[in-house]
Amino acid sequence: MKKLSSNELAQRVLRCDRYAGARLISLLEDGNEDARHTLKLLYPHTGKSMIVGITGSTGTGKSTLIDHLIHRFRKSGKKVGVVLVDPSSPFSGGAFLGDRLRIQRHTCDDGVFIRSMASRGHLGGLVRTTAETIRIMEAMGAEAILLETVGTGQDEVEVIQAVQTCILVISPNMGDEIQALKAGLMEIGHIYVINKSDLEGSTQALREIEAVLSMKDHTDDAWKPKVVSTVASEGKGIEELVSAINEHHAYMNQSERIEGIRFQRAEYELGLVFKNELERLVLQELKRKGKKKKFIREICDGQTDPYTVVDEVLKNFLKKETPE
Repeated sequence: MKKLSSNELAQRVLRCDRYAGARLISLLEDGNEDARHTLKLLYPHTGKSMIVGITGSTGTGKSTLIDHLIHRFRKSGKKVGVVLVDPSSPFSGGAFLGDRLRIQRHTCDDGVFIRSMASRGHLGGLVRTTAETIRIMEAMGAEAILLETVGTGQDEVEVIQAVQTCILVISPNMGDEIQALKAGLMEIGHIYVINKSDLEGSTQALREIEAVLSMKDHTDDAWKPKVVSTVASEGKGIEELVSAINEHHAYMNQSERIEGIRFQRAEYELGLVFKNELERLVLQELKRKGKKKKFIREICDGQTDPYTVVDEVLKNFLKKETPE
């Protein structure tokens, strides 16, 4: 694709041009300034999609579930966006795509836009540009957006900041992990899926999850988390899962809790932009003055430490002149 102005790129994205969308995401990942301006133009056209997060450990069958969800949403006439956050290669920084063959069969469908992103060591299950990618898919007209996180375990709580409905996928052959989930990850789910429920131990897993959920305090009008059993490899339980997703989405809109979710999402994105922009400006200034290597050498030589350096840099960088 030839180089386009910010306005031209924005217009192509709004016309659901998948190549333009992919190009814009790549530019944002590279920190391109023009891409940020394009995103400003697109922002008013976002905020109306149903965003569903799918998280859980590797091996639970998240990708197969997503394949079925894409099919069901497309069958109902919805345009679908899919963001797949993968572990990064320690050498290239690129994504390990993993078992994506089932999902990739949807790439020929003009109503589906799939983007695989490398985590690049970012904790929390997401990546820096995840929120921006979701906004781009919204601007492209995606009515349902599915976000699959890295699949590393309890650190994946960040997903709740970016979605409206969070699905936690668990496999019954992970008994020890179910116990560990009680420590925090169980707090983020609106729907709990016991996938591979044809395996031995699925009944026990169901009981343990229901027991954990029963210990949570709920107000009378609060959403009561649902537990759905599926065998994604055979397509079993998918209709029940889609029904639970739609039910939660309806609940969020009817109870007006969707406004709180939108506020939370905007707050999360604002924090990301502040953090990224401040880091970029500070490191750019240090590099320009040749101080970055100096600080690193002093840390290596034991003359200082990272905390002292950051305190000093921020004190000088954010210093304001005192009015006379």
